[in-house]
Order: sequence, then structure tokens, then C-alpha cells
Amino acid sequence: MGPPTLRIRRTAQNTQFTYNLSRRISDVKTYPVQSPQGATIIIYGHENGVTLVWRGGRRFKPAKKDVPVEKPNGKSDDAVMIIDSDDDEPAAKTHAAPKFEDKPDFEDDAEETPYPEIIQTLDLTLGTAVLSVAVMPMAPCTSGEAAAGDAPVLAEKIVFAVSCITGDVYVISLPLTPPSPESKARPDLRTDLLSGRAGSGAWGESLVLLGGQTRHSDGLAMTLLRPKSPERRGPGRAVVAACSRQASGTLHLWEVPLEEKNKPERAVEPFQTEFLSEPLSTISFNPTHNTQLLAVSPHQAARIYDFSVSSLPPDSDATGPFPSQGSWLLSLYQPFARPSAARKPILDAAWVSHGRAVFALLADGMWGIWDVDGVSPSSPSAAMATRLKAGVRGAALTAFSVSGYIEGTGALRSVAAQTKENQTGEFAPMTPHTRRQATASLSAATSLDRLSTVRGGVSTAALPSTGRTAQDESLVLWIGGYEHVCVVPGVSRFWESQLRRGSGGGVNLFSGAQPTRMVRLLDLSTGLLGERCCGVSLVADPSRSVDHVDSDGGLPVNVLLRGETRVVIVGQGDDGPGKRVGGVVDAQRKRLFSKGEKSDAIIVHGRDGRKPSFSYNLSISKPGTLRRKALSGYGDSEAPQEAGDSPSAAPRRRVGFDFMNTLDDAADASADLSRDVEAEMLDIMEIDQALESMEGSRGSGRKRVFFEED
Repeated sequence: MGPPTLRIRRTAQNTQFTYNLSRRISDVKTYPVQSPQGATIIIYGHENGVTLVWRGGRRFKPAKKDVPVEKPNGKSDDAVMIIDSDDDEPAAKTHAAPKFEDKPDFEDDAEETPYPEIIQTLDLTLGTAVLSVAVMPMAPCTSGEAAAGDAPVLAEKIVFAVSCITGDVYVISLPLTPPSPESKARPDLRTDLLSGRAGSGAWGESLVLLGGQTRHSDGLAMTLLRPKSPERRGPGRAVVAACSRQASGTLHLWEVPLEEKNKPERAVEPFQTEFLSEPLSTISFNPTHNTQLLAVSPHQAARIYDFSVSSLPPDSDATGPFPSQGSWLLSLYQPFARPSAARKPILDAAWVSHGRAVFALLADGMWGIWDVDGVSPSSPSAAMATRLKAGVRGAALTAFSVSGYIEGTGALRSVAAQTKENQTGEFAPMTPHTRRQATASLSAATSLDRLSTVRGGVSTAALPSTGRTAQDESLVLWIGGYEHVCVVPGVSRFWESQLRRGSGGGVNLFSGAQPTRMVRLLDLSTGLLGERCCGVSLVADPSRSVDHVDSDGGLPVNVLLRGETRVVIVGQGDDGPGKRVGGVVDAQRKRLFSKGEKSDAIIVHGRDGRKPSFSYNLSISKPGTLRRKALSGYGDSEAPQEAGDSPSAAPRRRVGFDFMNTLDDAADASADLSRDVEAEMLDIMEIDQALESMEGSRGSGRKRVFFEED
């Protein structure tokens, strides 16, 4: 398939890039490592497999056309002699077809364009629907930075995990460099429909099947285990975690080697399996402590699980680097939904402050930060890890360090008045106390049922550091739909500003400087084109950080919205740093395409924010105005004099709408049917002549206003 069609929509706050896809998408992730030519890789799953998109970076060089070589003396090699012989074997058996080696060639420099263009796409067919995609919890970096890290294999290959509707989980690896157009146009890919199927090796990819699940995964996470000693730098190992509704709730963990020579030939069985009392909704690995897993149970709590710490006494017969059972280190409990005894449902939770705190989003629009390691910017407290005694597990934390509510979500917290038709029936409580208690419980139960249907999520992305300050993070959250999509440009600055203001009510989250407040994205329906919002994530820009953003500037990241069949990338302002979020789009439009090239992108410009300037000539002496005839009867030496005025008195000129004196005459009723009252009104008011004088200057832009000087 070719690149998806692009539709650009400019609004007063942002620029939206809508990619219309031909499939229904189930999940979208941004790969943290850029390709060698500088492209950002976007991975999305659909009903037939997974698709990778390389966006931005250097383009491919145009293919060179083969020029026929002329032979001397006019000879050519067109004549072919065929000799049949029974002793000769077919050429197909004697000479094997050479294996295709892809050598993509890119331009020397990336062409400056207002927005990144899609360089290449690749479809990996799995023959089943992909529900979830998981990538490494790494800070966005280039391929060179990944090569200097603990796992050099990530500088050459893309490694991610997918979960299918059949219950299978795959770990897929393929080259980080996009395939060339010549590679996708190979003749052998057209002869067989299954030649490009994932796992065939046509694109240099490899698949590892993870077994042990009987139902599809509700949540999927992936992390990288780095060598403990700096001297042992190797490809590393990947650990994949998946939660499903198998039994009452199950958590599986697999270990997969990243070396190609150690690729398992059979399905990998999980090294740990946890049976839960309630299914999990989302899971995510800690970006710093890569053995810790954040597991969210919507109606119970958010818990931290460590698969490297055993909850059982050590077994001498056990084999493998990890124990057979892990430990639940900490439970993070959300507030109660008053007046009931149940807790508010948790929509999603994510690691912040580099894995030392947890940001939670609740179903009633409330958000909060659990300070796990005591890293609060203003009032640091004792780390939760130091409070745990040796050998004690299962501690709990309930209080938020800071909390608040999303603007516009008050309807989720209001308890609707419940009316019962038969309140005086046989089973109705008759005492005032029991009646109030029953009504409160009924209202709370109805409110919890309504909150259980609310959807939302949280996603974070690390920002590039300038070296002067610590690396910060950006966060995006959504609840309900595209009406409530908010971005926190800098989590640490936002956390510090909320601590300074106090965690009480009356705090406006959407005021203050740009890095210290929560920015709400507007007009997102124009990019989704009628589709509902199914998820959000962040696309980090390595060339920008939160320090580069002015206090009134834009966002250091782009927001990726997932619709049903569309992917929308929302950029701040009007293409580039320094543009204010919420400001009016600049009138001077940048060119959207390269010189000498055309594009099929549909560009829709919003309504111009500039108000047109209207001005009129109100001078009473200049011909062509409304009072030309009203003053034409008065000469310089002849002026109407009132009775009793002296002849030597100077003539007095009246300034104003003199035609009002003759309106009564024009409106008088008359028995003459031939009298045209409307014509007389127009002639007295000079409206038609005024319109003719204005018609000549229409479209000239700004008009001048002339006033008479005394």
C-alpha cells in the first residue's frame, strides 16, 4: 500500500495533520528511536496485522533508469540462441536465485519543509487482528545515541511486541532503516501473495511467538533488561508482560533474547504467571527500574509488581535468572466515591519523574500524583522505599501529593436526582433516616455505573535535555472524547506550581505560564472528521525541549490522536516554535510543499482571524457624501435667516443629518396613487448614491475616513 492521504487543517490554536487510513486501527505507538536518516517511526495495528510508517527525515534518491548500451558495429544482444538438450539440467536447479539485499540510498541533506512528510510505509501481515502494540519505555533518541547506550542492537533494529485477537503475542524485529522503493517493487513479491507475510524474512524481519495465553490481552508492556556491569555490553534481553481475562485475571511475563542467533524455534513459555482476583486494564514498565511493573485494577488500586524480587523463600533447584514468583511491592489507592463505600474507577496511570512517581486519572475527571520515592519538587518527603522494612511487602499509599479536576468534567461528578415512582410502596423505607440512606446509596450506585463506562488514558514522553537542567517530561491525557484532551508541557514544573498554589479547591489549572499549566487542545473535531477519539499519545521532537519554549509559546511535543480509521497529529501554533497557543494564525502562509513538486494533500484553511476594517467618508463638504444635496441649497452668501436676526450676523451652517427635516414630507399619505413613496425616501436619504460611491472603492482593503476641519 502507498502512503496514507494527508489532510491539513489549520485552526487558531494548532495545525492538525489528518492521515486517512484504509483500515480500522486498534492501537498506535511511536517508536522511541529514530531511523538513521532521521525519520520518526509510527506503528499501528489493524485487522490484518501491523503497519510501520517512517515520517520525516531524508528522502530516497530517485531511482536511476537503465540506459541501453550500444554495441559497436551496430550489433546487439537481442538475438538469443536456444539449444535443447536432454543432458542439461534446468537453469533453475543449477543456479539458485540470488538473495535480494536492500541498499537504500538517501539524499545528503533533509529538505526543509513546513511539516514532515511520509518517506516510506511497510505492512506486516499476520493474518489476524492486532489489538495492542508495545514499545520500549525509553526516552526519544537518535540511532547514534542508541548505539552508544546499553543495547546497541536498538540502533540497527526495531523491536516491539504485538498482541493478537487470537491470544498470541509476538515480538517482532526488523531493520531500523526504511525499505527502499526498489525492495517493495521486487517481482518475487508479486508472484506469491504470501511472500510478504510477516516472518518470511522478505523485509529482514523475525518473529518470536509467545504462548501460554488462552484469551486475548487487555494490556501489553515491554522493557529492556540491560547488563548490570558496564563491561558486559551485549544485545540485552527483552521482557514482555501481558494481562488478560483468563480465569479471574492473569498476568504473564516472558523473556526473549534479542540476539538473532539465539532466536527460539518454538513458542516461548512465560517464566512467571500471576493469578489475580480481578482483571487488569493497563500495565506499564518503569523506565528507570526496569523490573517494576505498574498494574492498574480500575475498581481496586494501582499496584507495583517486581518480577525480580521473590515473594517465596529461595529455591535451590530453581533455574533461570528470575524467580518463579514476583512480589507486589506497593498498592496505590484512589479516593472514595462519596457517599458510597466504593472507590472511584481508575482510567489509567503512568510513570512520571523518571519512574519515581505515578500520575493517575480517575473516571470522574480527577487527576493526582502519587509521590512514591519522595521526589516532590517543593516539599520532598521520605521515600516510600525507605519506609518498607526488610522482608515486608504490601505497603499502601493513598494520599496524593497534588490533585485537581479537569475543566469541563463537572457532569461526571454530579449525582443525578433519583426519583422513584413507588416510594410509598410496600418495600419503601418509611422513616426519614432510612429514606435518605437508601436514596444516597441508590444515587451512588447509579453514579458508579455511569463512571464505569467513561473512557480515557494517559501517555508520557521524555523531552530532550539541554544539559543545563534535568530532563523533564511531557504528559497528555484524555477523558470522554476529543473535547477533553489536555497536555502538560513540563511535569516537574507543573507539579511545583501546583504545590505552590496549594492543593485545595479553586485552583485554575489552565492559567499561568506555558510550562507550568495544563493546556487544553481545541477544535480537534476538525481533524477527526466526525470520528470519536479512541486514544492519545505523544510524538516528541528531538530538536526542541521545554527550555526552548517561551512562556507564551507552543508545546515541545506533538499530540497523536487515534480515531477509528484516522490518525491525527496535532502540532502547536502555526508550524514552528515561537507561535502562541491560542493566538491567531499568521496571515502570511508558508509554502506547504517543496519547490517543483506537487502533493495530493487536502489543505483546509480556517476562517481568517483578522476582522475586516470598514470606514466611511463622513465629510459634509466633499461631493458624493450623504449630505451633498442637503448643503447644496445653501450658498456662501445666501443662508437662511431666522426672524429677528440682524443682517450683519454671520450665516450659520447646520451640521448633521439635514435630510431628517424632510422625512415627514416623504412619509405623508397622499391620495395620489402615482406617488412612489419608496423612491422619494431613497432620493431624500441619498442611499443609492452613497452605495454607488462606495462601490468604486470595494475590495481596496483599508479605507480612509475624512472629517471636516473647522
